[in-house]
Amino acid sequence: MSFLSDIEIAQQNEKLDIRKVAAFAGVDEKYLELYGNYKAKVDLGLLHESKRPDGKLILVTAITPTPAGEGKTTTTVGLADGLRKIGKNAVVALREPSLGPVFGIKGGAAGGGYAQVVPMEDINLHFTGDFHAVGAANNLLAAMLDNHMQQGNALNIDARKITWKRALDMNDRQLRHIVSGLGGTPNGKTREDGFEITVASEVMAILCLATGIADLKARLARIVVGYTFEGKPVTAGDLNAQGAMTALLKDALKPNLVQTLEHTPAFIHGGPFANIAHGCNSIMATRLAMKLGDYAVTEAGFGADLGAEKFLDIKCRLAGLNPSAAVIVGTVRALKHHGGVAKADLTKENLAALEKGLPNLIRHMENLTQVFGLPAVVAINRFPTDTEAELAMVEKKCAERGVKAVLSEVWGKGGAGGTALAEEVVRLCERPAKLNFCYDLNKTIAEKIEAIALKIYRGNGVLLTPAAQKQAAELERLGFGHLPICMAKTQYSFADDATLLGAPSGFTVTVRNLKVSSGAGFIVALTGDIMTMPGLPKVPSAEKIDVDENGRISGLF
Repeated sequence: MSFLSDIEIAQQNEKLDIRKVAAFAGVDEKYLELYGNYKAKVDLGLLHESKRPDGKLILVTAITPTPAGEGKTTTTVGLADGLRKIGKNAVVALREPSLGPVFGIKGGAAGGGYAQVVPMEDINLHFTGDFHAVGAANNLLAAMLDNHMQQGNALNIDARKITWKRALDMNDRQLRHIVSGLGGTPNGKTREDGFEITVASEVMAILCLATGIADLKARLARIVVGYTFEGKPVTAGDLNAQGAMTALLKDALKPNLVQTLEHTPAFIHGGPFANIAHGCNSIMATRLAMKLGDYAVTEAGFGADLGAEKFLDIKCRLAGLNPSAAVIVGTVRALKHHGGVAKADLTKENLAALEKGLPNLIRHMENLTQVFGLPAVVAINRFPTDTEAELAMVEKKCAERGVKAVLSEVWGKGGAGGTALAEEVVRLCERPAKLNFCYDLNKTIAEKIEAIALKIYRGNGVLLTPAAQKQAAELERLGFGHLPICMAKTQYSFADDATLLGAPSGFTVTVRNLKVSSGAGFIVALTGDIMTMPGLPKVPSAEKIDVDENGRISGLF
């Protein structure tokens, strides 16, 4: 039996004119800025002018990622379509894919099967140019910083303490550590430099956390780019860069409206990585989805220990959002992988391995229900090779902890395969839910990191290297101690060691570096060997992507 690829399914779909999709969502055409027939930006004035009460917010998260795949975006899209199938007004809010993973390991990132957002090729490639705007704003600041150094350095910046890097939305390990300004005095000051992938740029995080143009400009001005010889922070505002950066980002701040294969309205906007940044789509897109839908379905990147924790402790805290329910996506295949089964053997029934891997799901489930206080449902993203005995085991283990596990078949059936999940989500949304945070902002930096490590990761504690201890003390002295923590950690384990699968215990999380993202409003804690510029794999997805003479793209997942 042959299956169509995701891109083939998307290309066969008959899309509606985006003005009709907007009309479904109650968006007047005057708020639309069209990018062809199937994409539009939505003017932020709609948020301020609409009198409609906010809908329920549903967070979709997942177990710890594995090579077997979990299908979080697919489930998010299918759940929204499923809600509309049962007569509910649902709107989706997702992140934009980064070109790095698209051409690297992952391929496309717009859902899969019959639960996708379209136009799939546009969303995965240049889309509406938001990422290019973020990269341009990031690099304008870098250019103005180096120009200031070249033109006399009136701010007395110590070149050895510059923290701002250039950005490129591509996996390119060659650019992690470079020397710039070679060629003598006319070509700038020679110094060590480097690149981050655009989705790791603080500008991306700021775009997604800003509540309007004025807030965007104020946040950009607060970006710390380095320190003086006396140890004083130097900001983008000190360089008078915030106005020009805002000019580059003013259109990128507006959320993008597209549609699912079943024409459910979908906002796709912003895309910070969850293992490096906060991993959530923009506050503006989430608020628009809530304003237009009775149910707004959104997701957070990677597993719940990363994306969901940051969604709740950073984004919801900042924006005053209170989710009504959480969906935890998992697969039998992935749980067997956490139980020690090799990828090649995941299609075979193995109840022992499944039972050994289930604690990973249970830990995520307990974190969401007990630490954060959210009603939750487990969505079992079904594969044809899953056996009835395996599915029954997952359902039983979840039920023992008071959480229902529901089969999700949205990949093959679209919204029709998500109606059971949709009905359980609606039921959960009727229950009272009050979000609890993992830590108090008044705690010290070390105490907040330890709270995440103990409560969410379930490790034995945290070790701050001597350099990180010094940085924590300095950040607190400079007045940044009140900020939330953004943990930069491997997505493949609860621990900071990617080889520790399942629900490991007895480990210590080592924080090797702390960096303030003052404009975004959090402190980044780098653990393990996490990097802000990924590299391409031995066989990158880019090798499979092609375009025919008619401009039709193939190989994009």
